[in-house]
Amino acid sequence: MVDGTSVIDLRNVRKTYKGRIEALRGVDLAVGAGEIFGLLGPNGAGKSTIVKIMMTVVRATDGGGTLLGKPLGDKGALSRVGYLPEHHRFPAYLTGRQVVDFFGALAGMRRTERRVRTEEMLDLVRMRDWADRRLGTYSKGMQQRVGLAASLVNDPRLVVLDEPTDGVDPVGRKEIRDLLVRLRSEGRTIFVNSHLLSEIEMVSDRVAIMVQGKVWAQGTIDDLTRSSRRFEITVRGAAPEWAASLGAVRVEPASSTIALQVADAIEAQPAIDRLRAHGAIIERAVPVRESLEDLFIRAVTDPSSGGTFNPGAVRDRPTAPPPPMEATP
Repeated sequence: MVDGTSVIDLRNVRKTYKGRIEALRGVDLAVGAGEIFGLLGPNGAGKSTIVKIMMTVVRATDGGGTLLGKPLGDKGALSRVGYLPEHHRFPAYLTGRQVVDFFGALAGMRRTERRVRTEEMLDLVRMRDWADRRLGTYSKGMQQRVGLAASLVNDPRLVVLDEPTDGVDPVGRKEIRDLLVRLRSEGRTIFVNSHLLSEIEMVSDRVAIMVQGKVWAQGTIDDLTRSSRRFEITVRGAAPEWAASLGAVRVEPASSTIALQVADAIEAQPAIDRLRAHGAIIERAVPVRESLEDLFIRAVTDPSSGGTFNPGAVRDRPTAPPPPMEATP
């Protein structure tokens, strides 16, 4: 975490729906102050249920926690949270300006204050020119922008975004990423639930991956991918026979790549020197690690069958529970 203060601290949170559907099966989650935290997982993993419990849309069956240092459901804490739900449905007859102003009123802001903040937030998401058009005339991406403005109008300390880039074009997604970084620089904490792994990887300080109602792993991307780090050296043509003693060798039509189980270039230097002394032409030498997508696929893959776990929540117990990721020292 960025500092030692937990803005979100959930302990053993469980949620069971009718039909003995276990949406959450003992979730522990900690989010530090001033960080962008990404919550990931396949459909039905329990991500939106976690968000709804934090925002008191639904109640946990068991467990609990704190939000901004207060027990879940504390009205004072919730007043300092900005929330953009997934699949929001703002009335189509309202204008963008009216939606943002309405959310400010719901947060208890005075009229003069919320008018100023409404204009500032519409500028921030580049919707000022469309502010007096009805939402029914907006594209999905434009509605998301207005939703973002509404989630920020009350000047929140914690911003909770459920699929914020849904329906947004690539330019808009970059603008939203830049906005999240700006909000973090202002000392705010951002909690993002998203399926877009590349977006999360670019901006998140830490992530958590959920599978079948449990947290499989959480931490920085560097920490979670530490065990996969290696250094790859590509030489022209065939590698020397002894190269296999350095690491796995991948043979391609015009080159060979040697994968060294080392973390950086300094540790790879002896192998590079030996290859050069042998007369090998080194075409490339680069550090490599798992991407967030690689890590995600590993999380949702059943080690016993090699296939992915079934989507959705589970009844009572999963037939093959995903083993949690081992902690990285």
